[in-house]
Amino acid sequence: MIKITDIKTYPVRIENGNQLIIKVETNEKSIYGWGASGLSGRELAVVGAIKHYANFLIGKDPRRIGALWQQMYRSQYFEGGRVLTAAISAIDIALYDIKGKLLEVPVYELLGGKQRDFIECFASLKFESKEELITKAQTLKKEGFSAIRLYEASEGAEPYVARESMANLAEWLPELRKEMGNVMTIGLDYHHRLTIPEVVSFVNRLPAGTLDFLEEPIRDENPQAYQELRKMINIPFALGEEFASKWQFWPYLKDNITQYARVDVCNVGGLTEAMKVVAIAEANYIDLMPHNPLGPICTAATIHMLAASPNVAWLEEINTPVEWCGTNSETFYPIQPKIEGARYKISDQPGLGVEFNEDLAVQSTFEFKETPHLFKKDGSFTNW
Repeated sequence: MIKITDIKTYPVRIENGNQLIIKVETNEKSIYGWGASGLSGRELAVVGAIKHYANFLIGKDPRRIGALWQQMYRSQYFEGGRVLTAAISAIDIALYDIKGKLLEVPVYELLGGKQRDFIECFASLKFESKEELITKAQTLKKEGFSAIRLYEASEGAEPYVARESMANLAEWLPELRKEMGNVMTIGLDYHHRLTIPEVVSFVNRLPAGTLDFLEEPIRDENPQAYQELRKMINIPFALGEEFASKWQFWPYLKDNITQYARVDVCNVGGLTEAMKVVAIAEANYIDLMPHNPLGPICTAATIHMLAASPNVAWLEEINTPVEWCGTNSETFYPIQPKIEGARYKISDQPGLGVEFNEDLAVQSTFEFKETPHLFKKDGSFTNW
């Protein structure tokens, strides 16, 4: 009988960011699985959680994915939380990779089978000025992208002043819409930097039809606050990239607080939990817009999820002709999904269809990297 023999963790620096890759090995030497955690910036905390799980997972049958998920989630008094579910996510994804390889089928066959031939992407567009915003958007349109998500750069060197940002964007975005036309989908990620009155004030300054969705304008800990904000503005929300379970998604989906589900398979609890979120979203007529800035393992796992799901909008793509973050380094990932224009074809390779350069990872060192710590003019800290 096949058994788990080891779970190895590789927290590594890839280009300008860190990734946490895991390898689940079995007693069948040619059968192993790759997984990844999505808790960016706290990779070593997840390594610790994975070591706790490995303590009882070694010796288990890796094919019993659902049972092992339940054992990991329920194996301590303090259930859930982003560190634990990020660890569960990495292991769960690796188990699907193993089972796909054992059965010689792509992972989407384990999730119900393929429902589409390719996955359409939205391009993430980071900008600091109106000129940069419009120039990059023009490039993406020429490259075939029909959806873009904007993100205003803020690196923390200067105080963050929300009202100044709002004033600039209220002027720039209508010009962008005019330049892009009405077919292009345009969204804006405010990265939970605003307060409720600031969001309402900002949206009221925009001409109708300027934005097609607004991502994370405020923090998400309080669903009721978001529900009240939902009543005040008429732009669809895109929420959920930080959610760590179906329970965290539940109020946002059942009450239609969000109109797009930003599920992250590497944070929510892996493919096992993500497919349950997919079903809840489908029942409430909400489409998926997965979070995907974490590297090829996350991309591949998400592609398999979307291949087998009926309710799909777009997949996030950060490595584009106007942005290159290096998360998909071919040196580390010799086999990985390849974007063609604005689409990913769906692989028919067994398992995830990804390979990771373990030898290079062993030689590499981990470097601490903090996201910018934004502060206001008075010196107090705010959300990045």
